[in-house]
Amino acid sequence: MNGGSEKRSSWSAKASSAVNGYSSKRFWGKHLRKLSTQLPSYSPWTSASGSGSTGQRPSLLHTTRMFILRRPKASTFLLLLGILLVTLVSPFLRHGFRSSRHLGGGHKFVLILAANKGGGVMEWKNGNQWASERESIANKKHYANKWGYHLEIKDMSTKKRYAHEWRESWEKVDIIKQTMRQYPKAEWQVSNWFWWLDLHTYIMEPSISLQSHIFNHLPKVTYRDINIYNPLNITHPLSKETHPYLTDTERSAVGDGSPESINLIVPQDCGGFNLGSFFIRRSEWSERLLDIWWDPVGYEQKHMDWEHKEQDALEYLYTSQPWIRTSTAFIPQRMINSFPPGACAETPNDPRIFYNEKERDFLVNMAGCEWGRDCWAEMSTYKRLSKKLNRTLWERWFGKKK
Repeated sequence: MNGGSEKRSSWSAKASSAVNGYSSKRFWGKHLRKLSTQLPSYSPWTSASGSGSTGQRPSLLHTTRMFILRRPKASTFLLLLGILLVTLVSPFLRHGFRSSRHLGGGHKFVLILAANKGGGVMEWKNGNQWASERESIANKKHYANKWGYHLEIKDMSTKKRYAHEWRESWEKVDIIKQTMRQYPKAEWQVSNWFWWLDLHTYIMEPSISLQSHIFNHLPKVTYRDINIYNPLNITHPLSKETHPYLTDTERSAVGDGSPESINLIVPQDCGGFNLGSFFIRRSEWSERLLDIWWDPVGYEQKHMDWEHKEQDALEYLYTSQPWIRTSTAFIPQRMINSFPPGACAETPNDPRIFYNEKERDFLVNMAGCEWGRDCWAEMSTYKRLSKKLNRTLWERWFGKKK
């Protein structure tokens, strides 16, 4: 009897504690949680006065800190993912940066651009000529500012020393000498290379530095043996029979083969040396070359025979003076001096000479445009093309379609 009564009392106790499917434990747990959410909360990041402490959301800093502490693996993964995304995206966005001075190391280079602000020696310029000059100068300023290079704009207008007996176009030799004097010998290691640019040139790829394009791998992009491309058929190297007094280095087709001995970098076109865009390094060798090149004695004797004037003079010196060959290197024309259609009419289909849009040639030289072609039309065409090719990622995605 007692055992049956105990079972009934136990059963009635359980039944009374569970009403509508809820146990007493679940009932009190639910209401205690509801009550706890209404109590004031404390955070070390709340103000001392306590204002805003009740029910206030934790700050982003606090949330981030707690996330890092509670989930270190997930935080590390997200951090690495962010670094990876920045690494992948930054190359596509770098064209939008206004300056790359910190990457250029530009103090080693001086750009020389000769302008005829006074209208030239032989004739005054018209509106299109003024416009071409303005665009060319702006193009060189933008490039020099982007990479931190020095830019020297030299005024060649109405100088009698250049106009005497049609010596205009010889001025680049004298101007290079003047520019080098602006940088004293103490700065030889600072301003190593001088880049001469004719007025009718346009830098098509301003996002490419001279270092990455040429000077970081000079032996690979230049050649010393002119027989690789020799439109003038210059005899090279000189034989021991005709020049027994020369050293082995002077008789070698490649000189000493060291990039350190290169002091002059010249492209060739279909007619020989082209000085619309070339490099010369300040050195004792280059000062000696410039003095001989500018020597009025040679000019007076040969200027009537030299159709291309200072270019023919350099070709003559290279041919007749073995010491000049040892420090002269050549560079494929399209590396720094591509031509537009219409130039080099003798070889209109030579792929080594003319601008190639698909291969993104570095610079266009509208050589000879003043003789029967429209310089301004060519300049404006290549300006638009350069702008199109060098659009930023944002401009390509969201720019106006033309």
